[in-house]
Amino acid sequence: MRSARPAAASRPRTASLLSPARRRALFERLKAQNPAPATELHYRTPFELLVAVMLSAQATDRSVNRATATLFAVAATPQAMLDLGLRGLKRHIRTIGLYNTKAANILRTCRLLLEHHGGAVPSTRDALEALPGVGRKTANVILNTAFGEPTIAVDTHIFRVSNRTGLAPGRTVGEVEQNLLRAVPRAYRHHAHHWLILHGRYTCIARRPRCGSCVIFDLCAYPDKLRA
Repeated sequence: MRSARPAAASRPRTASLLSPARRRALFERLKAQNPAPATELHYRTPFELLVAVMLSAQATDRSVNRATATLFAVAATPQAMLDLGLRGLKRHIRTIGLYNTKAANILRTCRLLLEHHGGAVPSTRDALEALPGVGRKTANVILNTAFGEPTIAVDTHIFRVSNRTGLAPGRTVGEVEQNLLRAVPRAYRHHAHHWLILHGRYTCIARRPRCGSCVIFDLCAYPDKLRA
């Protein structure tokens, strides 16, 4: 009696539909267009960045910047934020969606920063993700922007660009993140997060991508490119 053949292992999804040469060219063009990309959130310290990113969930960077302009003027440290209190904090951020939940999480985070980290923002993923309201995406932003780590935080813009261009297709945010870490050449990994988010925000927009002004038009694998 012949033994049954082992079940075939499921094949991993391709990290990228683009060749290594095309991927290098893609990031070289984004780099030439914007050599020093940066977040559009306004901040001066890792703590201010952490608060701004926590506020930015389901909100625009512009609305967050309007709120933090007055907030950071009076509360730029964890202790000052706690001194402001829940009602005082809400007064500054009430124009931002989900502000009640965000205010509570920010104050809980401030307490933990003071109790366990000497008031400083931790620089490890585990410590960041242990803070209330801080998930993997927020942690990736802090690690990349505040501490210079080559992480990639996948938001709606990066998810769209990664799938649409064929750079790092995936069905979930986690899958896209892992495929990006495999697909992005190491030399470009530190700035890849900002290049891709800005490209998705201003060029590869959701409803009608601006393919006619796209610097990576000929490298993109999107089958429905717009010519004008």
